[in-house]
Amino acid sequence: MFIQAHTRRLLAAVMLLGTTVLAAGERPNIIVIYTDDQGYGDVSALNPGAKFQTPNLDRLVEEGIAFTNGHSADSVCTPARYGLLTGRYPWRTERKKGVLGAEAKCMIVDGRMTLASFLQEQGYNTGMVGKWHLGMDFPGTPQNRDWSQPIKDMPLDKGFDYFYGVPASLNFGILAWFEGRYAKVPPTLYTNKKKNPRYLDYRIMPPYETKPGVSKDPSRIVKKNFEVAEDFIDNQCLTRFTDKAIEWMSAQAAEAKAGKPFFLYLPYTSPHYPVCPLPEFQGQGEAGAYGEFVIETDYHVGRILDFLQAQGLDENTLIVYSSDNGPEKSWPERLKETGHDSRGGLREGKRSVYEGGQRVPFMLRWPAGIEAPGRAWNKTVSQTDLLATFAELLGTTLPDNAGEDSHSFASVLIDPAGD
Repeated sequence: MFIQAHTRRLLAAVMLLGTTVLAAGERPNIIVIYTDDQGYGDVSALNPGAKFQTPNLDRLVEEGIAFTNGHSADSVCTPARYGLLTGRYPWRTERKKGVLGAEAKCMIVDGRMTLASFLQEQGYNTGMVGKWHLGMDFPGTPQNRDWSQPIKDMPLDKGFDYFYGVPASLNFGILAWFEGRYAKVPPTLYTNKKKNPRYLDYRIMPPYETKPGVSKDPSRIVKKNFEVAEDFIDNQCLTRFTDKAIEWMSAQAAEAKAGKPFFLYLPYTSPHYPVCPLPEFQGQGEAGAYGEFVIETDYHVGRILDFLQAQGLDENTLIVYSSDNGPEKSWPERLKETGHDSRGGLREGKRSVYEGGQRVPFMLRWPAGIEAPGRAWNKTVSQTDLLATFAELLGTTLPDNAGEDSHSFASVLIDPAGD
């Protein structure tokens, strides 16, 4: 309690002077948890009519701040992730619409400041575990791969010390458990979307094929192939990502306690298609497989919270939780069949210019740094604002050519009555 009160007093005092300077031992660890296609109504604390409960996400609301007018930078995946990581609106780039595939020139150009590179410069250990979807340069071509060669133009080139994850949404292929610049089991087999017996979308699961070309597998929805590793299966993503995130944070814990904090970017693949909750979550909630998948996501957030508590890192770890865009177009059927409104009453969803496309869950929890937790802030805030917010908290300013669309909301953390 002394550390919490002392940190808040320090924050309040220096913010009155127009800047925030935290001593080395008080700089928070930072975790950004980013879900995929999760609507505003998919958090039970934000949606009284939700047909399933998300107790761990509700903890972030109850023990932190709910930014109830929080927005992503776009209503689809790739540009939203660009905005989150760079503090810049995606229209500033060459890409003006749509998303990238798994293999593409990275949308973040070399030398562009990111959350990771900024925090790395501030002395943080930086790690990413999960879905990238901003472009990677894989060795060779689909017809002539050499998986002994490293992947280039990827998270390790954009400020991250560590990377474990997948290159893009699962339907784009090149699926393997990549760690660093390599996959322990390379994607040398072939598959595509298969019928999902529990939802209206698809699955990515064995058996896989040894040769490319047009498949005769009757379970295939699409017959053309993409590259996949023998040990890859879609429903293992959330467990693997959380396991690796905890493993990486465990390796940073001693340094974090000694004054060298860590930054973890944890972009989950849920509840984006394929909706594939593990058997132990099936039957939970009242919104079918989709609700079960969000419940599974919530469970893994709880694992992160439990880890921080067990390691004595909970008080001074700042957690940001949000989603890249609103719910996939299956939301009307779900609303009709189960009564669950993933939009949370907003207009439309993913890909839309209306609020349902980019007004998303946006919560921040930091026990040692938030005054009067359990409150909501209903003025507009964007995911692009994280870069400037972190800079202010650490007592520094951004260069003129970085985070051009990022505006700090640090004062909101310690001034419940502030603007």
